[in-house]
Amino acid sequence: MQRRVIWLVLDSFGIGASADAEQFGDAGANTLLHIADACQQIRKRPLALPNLYQLGLADACAASSGHWPEGWNSTLGSAPITGEAPLNLLGHKASWGFAEEISSGKDTPCGHWEMAGVPVFFEWGYFPEKTESFPPSFLRKLRQQGLLPGVLGNCHASGPAIIKELGEQSVAEGMPICYTSADSVFQIAAHEQHFGLERLYQLCRLALELLAPHNISRVIARPFVGEDAESFKRTANRQDFCVEPPGKTLLERLADEGREVISVGKIADIYVHKGVSQALHGDGNDALFEQTLKALKTLPAGGLLMTNLVDFDMLYGHRRDTLGYADALEQFDVRLPELLAAMAEEDLLLMTADHGCDPTWSGTDHTREHVPILVAGKQIKTGTVGHRKSFSDMGQTVAQFMEIQPLEYGESFLSVLLD
Repeated sequence: MQRRVIWLVLDSFGIGASADAEQFGDAGANTLLHIADACQQIRKRPLALPNLYQLGLADACAASSGHWPEGWNSTLGSAPITGEAPLNLLGHKASWGFAEEISSGKDTPCGHWEMAGVPVFFEWGYFPEKTESFPPSFLRKLRQQGLLPGVLGNCHASGPAIIKELGEQSVAEGMPICYTSADSVFQIAAHEQHFGLERLYQLCRLALELLAPHNISRVIARPFVGEDAESFKRTANRQDFCVEPPGKTLLERLADEGREVISVGKIADIYVHKGVSQALHGDGNDALFEQTLKALKTLPAGGLLMTNLVDFDMLYGHRRDTLGYADALEQFDVRLPELLAAMAEEDLLLMTADHGCDPTWSGTDHTREHVPILVAGKQIKTGTVGHRKSFSDMGQTVAQFMEIQPLEYGESFLSVLLD
């Protein structure tokens, strides 16, 4: 029997600074721990994640950072889950652990590609200058070949803030807004109607081509709608244009074996649609979760369903909205049993993150953190997979579970999960 895997990436949900976090300016970051602290201090009630905690999230955080999330035992009781007793999660058992990243960066492609067995060992190019960020020769070519009267921005910025600041001028003068961050990324915001959505996508494709000499990993289209600064709003038509992974990922290897790979959210973009059979999208975590439930009904034996829940990162981590992040986690936790109930006897659920984005941290960028590994299924053992030395261990485990050839990187922990 060919087994199915449902892989959820809780975008940016780190659980403690990695050993090399100081090199990234992130020593002490811990997305989960600091959200839980804020809930106790500001909301005066604990972060309520009973289902995630039963799957071992609190244990993973404690193992990763040496600290339990504040208030966790108010939800579950007085003793931590040790893995010695079956969990009451609709017949599923759970195993937990955490992983550190060996890739050179803390960006989205690095995290996702490493999970799928292709770590990034080279250095991306970046735009370190906070203003006048982009090379003049590149901007000149972008304006000429993109038939633009000019561009706005040319700086490091938060997307919603710079759209509010420059959106009216962009609409009036027909100039897109170009900005970046600490990641290896070039972002273009433009109005869906006044500038045109397809024109924006074409401009992003051109920018990715022109940026090849600079080794930039992604160009992101950030379309928005609205009539003025107070009503401008980014839409779900965001699209990521990425360079190709430096090797064959788990998704491609599954496709080579004739397996179905369904992506939900920005997964297909991150993997440049290589190995993806069907790409589904949605506006926000709830819509993406609905798409995941829908896709699971049609996922054939031997198939992989991979979902990225982007709101945690985009709406709350980068915007440093700690309580908003907490609310989003609690909403996800409430819905999690729906997914468990929809899983078949042989299915495996894997939940993790691609990096951290501690909403209490300085700046607005990702944080270099360990990520949780939470595994659930009716056929697995309850316990721990321990501290994994690479995100690739997850991809290698999935490859072995789905009975395909091993990936180039990663050590499988399947023997810990199955009898």
